[in-house]
Formats: sequence, structure tokens, C-alpha cells
Amino acid sequence: MKKFLYAILLIAAATSCSTTTRLSQYPKMYESKPVTILVMPPINNTANVEAKDLLYTSINKPLAEAGYYVISPHLAMDILKSESAYDAEMFIDAPLDKFAQFFGADAVVFSQIEKWTKSGFGIDTKIRYFIKSAKTNEIIFDRTCDLHLDLSQNSSGGGVLGALIDLAASAIVTATTDHIVAARKANAYIFNDIPRGKYSPMFGKDQNVSAAKKDIKANVK
Repeated sequence: MKKFLYAILLIAAATSCSTTTRLSQYPKMYESKPVTILVMPPINNTANVEAKDLLYTSINKPLAEAGYYVISPHLAMDILKSESAYDAEMFIDAPLDKFAQFFGADAVVFSQIEKWTKSGFGIDTKIRYFIKSAKTNEIIFDRTCDLHLDLSQNSSGGGVLGALIDLAASAIVTATTDHIVAARKANAYIFNDIPRGKYSPMFGKDQNVSAAKKDIKANVK
């Protein structure tokens, strides 16, 4: 009996030791403690020209909900365009101290869209997100989302005619809303695991929270 209990304790200890926490996964986020974040326009490596703006305009919400002050994407975009600095590719490997001086940003969010395609009644996306310190240029947060978003809609009935009506309506809705939903879902999935910022009640209290995998592959309805 004692040997059995000892074995259970060993297994429990090994399990607890192997758990990845937010502190161990994102140590530089806790070291740098960014407060103000600037989101750069996504780098779009796909044929879907709308993906860039859809992702960009919805990325601030989950960051704000996590307790960060996010500089308005619309304001940032206008200023970046006026300075001919709209392409994020220009700054991935460049010093970011100018963003700290100009915007007061502590960190800069970059994203790379590698896949954004329709798949049946869903959308397949693959996006890498990473955050760099505006002071040290170090990557302090890095995750990839490989997401299939199921956007199938319930039929309203009515046999073949009803199905055709649903199909026509679905085509219109899909063109205007499905990609927006996909962008919001991808952003929410990624930043759900980010260490909480200064304006969150969990700031400084989530170091031991279990961290999700850095690379996410999921089907979402």
C-alpha cells in the first residue's frame, strides 16, 4: 500500500513539474512589463487581399481585454501612412526605438498571415503573431494559430427551395461577415494566453497559470 501511494505521489510530482506556466513560457513579457502596445499592419502572404485589414482592425480588442493600452489602429495607420511606413516588413528586423519615442509604445505587435482560404462552409487560417520590445527589440511573445473556423449555418427548412434560399443568403453573409468572424476568432485564440497587462485585475498574479501551447491547431465552431 505504501509503495502504491509513493508511486502516485511521484506521478503527481512529475506532472506538476512538467506543467508549463505563463512565466516559464513568456519570461520576457514579465521582465519588460509592457503597458502601451502598437499594432503594426499584418504581413499578408496570401492571395486574400482583405485578410490584412480584417485582422488589423480586430486585433486591438483581445489585447485591451488582457489589460494593455492599445494605440488606436486607425490613428496608427494614418500616421504610418503619412510617414510612408505602412509596410510592417520594413520594421521586423529594424530598431523599434522610434516607435517608443513617437507613439510612447513599450512593445510592437507583428503578425504574418500564411493561410486564409475558404474551405467548404468554413475558413482555414494560419497566422503567426509575435510581440517585440520597443526598447530591446527582443521577441517577448510568439505564437502561431492554425485554425479551421466552421461557419456552417443552420438551414431554415423548406426542402430544396429552403436550401437554395439559405445558400443564396449564406453567400451574401459569407462575403461580408464570415471573414470578420474568422479574424476575431484567430486574434482571440492567440491572445487568450498572453500574460495580463497593467490594467487587468490579474496583472502580476498569473505567472503560475498553466500556459497553452505556443502553436495552436484547432477546429472552432
